Amino acid sequence: MMEMIIVFASALWLGILTSISPCPLAANVAAISFLSKRVTHPALVFISGLAYTLGRMVSYCVLGWIIINSLLSVPQTAQFLQKYMGKALGPILIITGLILLEMITICIPGFSLSQKHGNKLVESGAFGAFLLGMIFALAFCPISAALFFGSLIPLALKSKLSVLLPILYGVGTGLPVLLFAFGIAVGITSLSRWFHQISRIEYYTRRITGAVFVAVGLYYTGVYIFRLFY
Repeated sequence: MMEMIIVFASALWLGILTSISPCPLAANVAAISFLSKRVTHPALVFISGLAYTLGRMVSYCVLGWIIINSLLSVPQTAQFLQKYMGKALGPILIITGLILLEMITICIPGFSLSQKHGNKLVESGAFGAFLLGMIFALAFCPISAALFFGSLIPLALKSKLSVLLPILYGVGTGLPVLLFAFGIAVGITSLSRWFHQISRIEYYTRRITGAVFVAVGLYYTGVYIFRLFY
């Protein structure tokens, strides 16, 4: 039971950390600010922000579900993962931790949505905001890619409740975004200060998480590869 709670909490935390990472956070704040300029009623601003958040959550959930089920639906792949996932998890966590600590850098091609297409999505209301969220979620930056592909997917493949983890991850990515949407809807003028505070918090939480990943990765490597703790 405790192991299940830890796994669920880890998936939720990875989602939150993804959402407050610099690249996704800047994209989220820019998108919601853009949505708020196109809508005059505060309630509609929040609804648009909620639709945008749900779009991000759905993208992460669907993508994670497709990857996990595709890998587990092939008997040979499932057997391979069952046999070697423990050995692979250690190095994967170490590499992911080093990326979060910015000791390893990777380059991922950027994605941009033109102003014309962005305006069309926003003008279509909540559904357009929902699609905007789905599109922005798939524009992975190095840190979000490391957290999703390097942490959540291996964790889900190793867990017995693998399908639920992308859902919790999606919920985690949506929580900070909803706070910004609510703040804009009620007219909080210090929202920019909140943005800088969260950016500062993210700096430390990402490094703490990265250090934990490296430590756990070293432990898994010692246990499953070098058999040091027997």
